[in-house]
Amino acid sequence: MAKQPKTTTEFVCCECGFSSPKWLGRCPACGKFNTLSEEIITPAATDKTAAKQYTAPRAKPLSEITYERYNRTSSGISELDTVLGGGIVTGSLVLLGGDPGIGKSTLLTQTAAHLSETKKVLYLSAEESCSQVKMRAQRLNLKSDNLLILNETCIDGIEAELDGVEFCVIDSIQAVYTEQLSSSAGSVGQVRECAAKLMRIAKSRGITFFIVGHVTKEGALAGPKVLEHIMDTVLYFEGENQENFRILRAVKNRFGNVAEVGVFEMTGEGIIAVTDYSGVFLSESRGEEAGSAVTPAQTGARCMNVEIQSLVSKTSFGLPRRMPLGIDYNKLVLLIAVLEKRCGLSLGGSDIYVNAMGGIKLGEPSCDLAVCASLASAYFGKPVDKFTAVFGEVGLTGEVRAVSYCEKRVAECVKMGFKKVLVPAKNMKSVTKYADKIAIVPILYVNTMIKNLFKD
Repeated sequence: MAKQPKTTTEFVCCECGFSSPKWLGRCPACGKFNTLSEEIITPAATDKTAAKQYTAPRAKPLSEITYERYNRTSSGISELDTVLGGGIVTGSLVLLGGDPGIGKSTLLTQTAAHLSETKKVLYLSAEESCSQVKMRAQRLNLKSDNLLILNETCIDGIEAELDGVEFCVIDSIQAVYTEQLSSSAGSVGQVRECAAKLMRIAKSRGITFFIVGHVTKEGALAGPKVLEHIMDTVLYFEGENQENFRILRAVKNRFGNVAEVGVFEMTGEGIIAVTDYSGVFLSESRGEEAGSAVTPAQTGARCMNVEIQSLVSKTSFGLPRRMPLGIDYNKLVLLIAVLEKRCGLSLGGSDIYVNAMGGIKLGEPSCDLAVCASLASAYFGKPVDKFTAVFGEVGLTGEVRAVSYCEKRVAECVKMGFKKVLVPAKNMKSVTKYADKIAIVPILYVNTMIKNLFKD
């Protein structure tokens, strides 16, 4: 009988590739600290009879490759299905990250309980006991009689429990370990090897894995970057613990739109999907005070109206402050410079605070004109009408450039009962059919928008 090669481990620097038989705090080659992580080393088989003969795969033309349709299963939560691209894809790996206490385990417990009604589902709890999971299920009033619960931290011991399982929840990836590595659970090597093993199981046996991941102080997913690379879908659960609303954002999705956003409300009976966004991203007092403007923002396949609020006050320091929330800092500084140079607004000596309501992040350029309208409203002390929406990209010359999905944005304003919308002049041809339902004002330059909103 051929002798199996012995598996060993070594520590490899992730910066320069230096290897060492033992862990070192500082890499002797590149001088970086805490860059050596443990990796499994398996020598190649020396016995020729034990070595498998490698057969190279044949390359096929693209036209001969058969299209594989992925089966999707509803999670029971409409907003989660939307973010995933229409449902849960069989055999996929979904990574869910978020701050402690944000509701990751609650969301996946509800999903697992719904799936267990018709499917075989395993909930692997590495951080909580089985009784704690049951207590949470009872608090949420979930029918989870068929849900399998396992309290295990060794990833090697769960493979036998996966017979017949279609969906599996791992809570969390930083709490499980493999016996092939001597390092503690949560280390770079352990997270990488455990995630790679789950990927092999998912693709070979068609099991869908929901994996909970911890985040660092900066808000990024903890562990090696390869953890996100091998995942099919990466979701971030965002929100403040003091507030009831949560936002689920997809930053990677091989089976759907990467810009999708789902809105949830945390209640005493669990997490509920929110379909009416007017109470989340729009304030009831808009139009009464100066410094707010509404813009239809495109997030993935959906369009939602978001209120942008601004506060302009005289600075008490030598250097004025710029504090955006939900708006890119560099974009805000650029728009302030355009308002000063092209429109004559003296903002250089004022502290400026800008906030996108509801905790949503607006990264698309179509919100530029709404930010300018909000800043101008705060500067002049005159409110923008609550039934007026603004959108468009602003260039350094002060021109308002055309944006995508213009027709969809105007349709959303009509649906929400807005009476007036300011659009880029170059987009007018695509929205003329809505002229009888809403007043459409073409805007070519930023100063034209200011004159239209603040005629006095």
